Amino acid sequence: MPSDGEQPSSGSVVLKIPKDSRPSWLLKEAYVETRIMVLEGSEKHSTLKRPRNDFETGVDTSTASNNGQAKGSDDTSSEDDIGPALPSSAPLKKRRKLPYEKLYINALPSSQRYSKSLMHKDQLSFLTITPYTDFLITSSIDGVVKFWKKVAVGIGAVKEFKAHLGEIRSVSVSQDGRSYATAGADKTIKIFDVITFDLLAIIQLPSVPRSICYVHRRGASIPLLAVSEDIGHAISIYDGRGETQSPLHTISSLHRSTVTAMAYNNEHGCAISVDESGMVEYWSPETTYEKPKNVWEYKSSTDLFAFKKTKSAPASVVMSPDGATFATFSFPDRQVRIFDFTSGKLLRSYDESIATITDMQQAGTSLQKLDDVEFGRRLAVEREIENPAVRNKINVIFDESSNFIMYGSIMGVKVVNTFTNRVVKVYGKDEPFRSLNLALYQGQPQKKGVVTVSMAASANPLLQEAEERDPMLVTTGSGKVRFYIFTNEEEITKSTRDVQNEKPKHLNARNQLEAKPAESGSAAIIHTTYGDIHIRLFPEAAPKAVENFVTHSKNGYYNATKFHRIIKKFMIQCGDPLGDGTGGESIWGKEFEDEFSTLKHDKPYTVSMANAGPNTNGSQFFITTEKTPWLDNKHTIFGRAVQGLDVVHRIENTRVYKEKPEEDIKIVNIDIL
Repeated sequence: MPSDGEQPSSGSVVLKIPKDSRPSWLLKEAYVETRIMVLEGSEKHSTLKRPRNDFETGVDTSTASNNGQAKGSDDTSSEDDIGPALPSSAPLKKRRKLPYEKLYINALPSSQRYSKSLMHKDQLSFLTITPYTDFLITSSIDGVVKFWKKVAVGIGAVKEFKAHLGEIRSVSVSQDGRSYATAGADKTIKIFDVITFDLLAIIQLPSVPRSICYVHRRGASIPLLAVSEDIGHAISIYDGRGETQSPLHTISSLHRSTVTAMAYNNEHGCAISVDESGMVEYWSPETTYEKPKNVWEYKSSTDLFAFKKTKSAPASVVMSPDGATFATFSFPDRQVRIFDFTSGKLLRSYDESIATITDMQQAGTSLQKLDDVEFGRRLAVEREIENPAVRNKINVIFDESSNFIMYGSIMGVKVVNTFTNRVVKVYGKDEPFRSLNLALYQGQPQKKGVVTVSMAASANPLLQEAEERDPMLVTTGSGKVRFYIFTNEEEITKSTRDVQNEKPKHLNARNQLEAKPAESGSAAIIHTTYGDIHIRLFPEAAPKAVENFVTHSKNGYYNATKFHRIIKKFMIQCGDPLGDGTGGESIWGKEFEDEFSTLKHDKPYTVSMANAGPNTNGSQFFITTEKTPWLDNKHTIFGRAVQGLDVVHRIENTRVYKEKPEEDIKIVNIDIL
């Protein structure tokens, strides 16, 4: 600040404030001088005196001009403005750019429409591309596993197994792509050799499994297979070759809730497990099954409590190929999250909730504007996949560079560049299915050489021809018996792309009769006057109740019967041929005993037998619409509704008089699957 006798320099204005008007924080100086740069081209200086109030508030109540004449704000010219001028437009923020992004995108299938679809006899569950061995393995809810081999163009069928008598709950492939395991509701694990596509071993489990995962490094001498329980919180480690029936180790104190998903990081030799309460745990099967030292030290310094904070739980977890990150898809918040593996920090989060989808549709900011009818249809499917029976079939996958993630959404399969945070491609946005489980192949089936990213980005035609890729994205569809393949093929004919590769079920009727009765009674569709309700049956937990229900359904006993008792926020009841709750009998012509198991009324949409007291089961049954724990060990649970939940609620919300619907709602018939 210049002294009293110092002259202001050119290009500045000195503001002097009298001593008696100075702010309280000025102790010695008689005046406060502030230099303000004048706009370029102005050669005049002025000294402005301002009241103390103006100085403190920043409001200029004075008017001054170069010639001493007063002027209003409307007459102020840009020449006489004091201070730096704002640019005409703010500079654009530099967009992040991923090196070789175009090369990575070219390594993905180019066609946004599927070129071929193939069939199972029942709905598809899981898809797996085996690393290094180039097999596609598909499985369905009826326990069937199919092996397909990647060839120069497309895939070829290899072998089919009837692996389990019930539903396949989880699958896993080893890091070297040589071992493949399936866990079924029949309390068994089947282990396959991928190269010879042969069944190696069967492990009998004490309880129904929930999730399995190979937890050993590539090339390990003894493969390890982690298995979590459907009821319980322990993780058992088995010999991955199936040579012993007893677990090698049991982790019983790591989780307090059922472990729903697991993944293994080959680079760090560490496994991740997540449970129903949203807790995420790291543990190393190579040491003492505790958290390794090469990752975060304290969980409080991570973002792994994000699921607990949002009261959600991951339905799936997957590692990136480079081991640096992992991705999850959680419910009920429907968030896709990407975490740094070492630090546990949240890197990206993508909101796929129904509320956000609806808001974007109404605001016109979604990737694709849908008409109201189509959007309503897709939204109904979105609500159905929130069912627990469908959740674990949804996954997120990485591409081979670990820079892109892919997952199914209401708009199709989104491909997101996690570096630039942009959606770069959408597959199947106009196709008639909602993608659930994904698998990606990006190899070169003809020849595999050592090629760097720089070499691949070059314009060498010989190198490009030698290393020509045949990328393939495979996806299942919600409620579909087909899996769909996206490739580079652009000339697609809708009339020929859906291959009828399955024989009708009735051709194997003899084998079906010889099979376990529970096999033909694993699921049912209740056709009502309000719509269809799909239920899954539990013949292992309640064999007599399922047999009674299946036989009555096949014989048409329930046809045209009413939903005679409805209590909102509780249940809907049916199965009485008299229609008033007083009739109905079992297939044996008498009441049969209760069958209580580990199944509980801890979830809505539970299907249970109605009774008049202990061991008085007949034909009537009900479907709950809320948690009803007071019914445990009082009513036999034999199924759960998995689709058509909107139909259940529509029936629940109908007008009633003394628990009886004012309008007749009937069962048209029941199909057993």
